[in-house]
Amino acid sequence: MARSDTRYREAYNRLLDHCATLTPGADLPAEAALSEIAGVSRTVVRRCLARLAELGVIALDGRAKRVLRMPDQDDRIAVIRAADGLQALEQRFLDWILRFDVPAETPLSVAELARTFGVTQHQLNEFLAGLSRFGLVARRPKGGWMLRGFTKEFAVELSDFRLVLELDAIAKLVEAPVDHPVWPRLATLRVQHLALADQIDTHFHEFSKLDEAFHEAINAVVRNRFVAEFQKVISLIFHYHYMWDKTQEKQRNGAAIQEHLAIIDALEARDAGRALDAARQHLRTSKSTLLSSLRHHDLG
Repeated sequence: MARSDTRYREAYNRLLDHCATLTPGADLPAEAALSEIAGVSRTVVRRCLARLAELGVIALDGRAKRVLRMPDQDDRIAVIRAADGLQALEQRFLDWILRFDVPAETPLSVAELARTFGVTQHQLNEFLAGLSRFGLVARRPKGGWMLRGFTKEFAVELSDFRLVLELDAIAKLVEAPVDHPVWPRLATLRVQHLALADQIDTHFHEFSKLDEAFHEAINAVVRNRFVAEFQKVISLIFHYHYMWDKTQEKQRNGAAIQEHLAIIDALEARDAGRALDAARQHLRTSKSTLLSSLRHHDLG
C-alpha cells in the first residue's frame, strides 16, 4: 500500500474517532484544527471529510461541518502496514484463485487487480513476479500476466513435492533433541486431536485448522528459507481443499485425525521407520482427497 494511502487511512480513522467524541448536531472545527488532530495536510483532511459525508457521518455545507450520527465500527478503514500488506495480498490472491472464482488461462489486469486488493500496480507486479515461480501465474509474451490456474497437473506435482519436503522434515524431527520446542507442540497437538476425535460428529469442520497447525509444526524443524517459501503455498492449498468438497467430510476428517495421531506416536517413540511409513500413508490419503476435490469442481 502506498505511503500516502496509509496516511489517509490513519487520518480518516483519527477524524472518525474525533466525531465519536461529539454528539449529533455538533459542529466540527475548522480544517486547520482538524489538520492538527489528524496530523496531516488540509488536502488529506478534505479527502477524509468527503468520505465521512459520503457515509452520512457528517454533513458539509460550505465551510460548515456538522455531525449527523455517531460513527460505528463499520465506518472505519483498515490500515495495512507494508509488511502486513504483502502477506494480506498473498492470502487474498490465493483465496481468489483457490475458490475457483477465475478459470485457468485468464489474462490478468494489473490495474483492476491493484484496485481490488488495495495495493499499487508496482506492488502487484512484484507480487506476481514472485508468485510465478510456483507456476500459478505466468508472464504473457506481449506483456502482462496470465493466470495458469490450479489444475490437476499442478495438484499432482505439488503433492509429490510436498511428500519430498515432509518426509525430510520427519527424518530431521526424529533426531531433534529432547529440549526442542517441537516436542511440547506435538504433545499439545495430540491433546487437540483427541479432543476433536471425541467431538467429530459435531465439530468435524474444525479439522482444517488443526491439520494446518499439525503440518506447520512438522515442517518447522527444517531451517531452510527455500523450503519455508514453498511450504507457505503448499499449506494454503491443502488448507483450502478441505472447503472444496463436502461429501463424506466427517469420515475423511476423522480418518485424517487417526493418521496424524499415528505419526505423533511414532515421532514421540523416536521410531523413524514407523514415522516415515505413517507420513507416507497420510500424504497419499491427502493427495487422493485433493484430487477428489478437483474432480468435484470438474477439474480432475
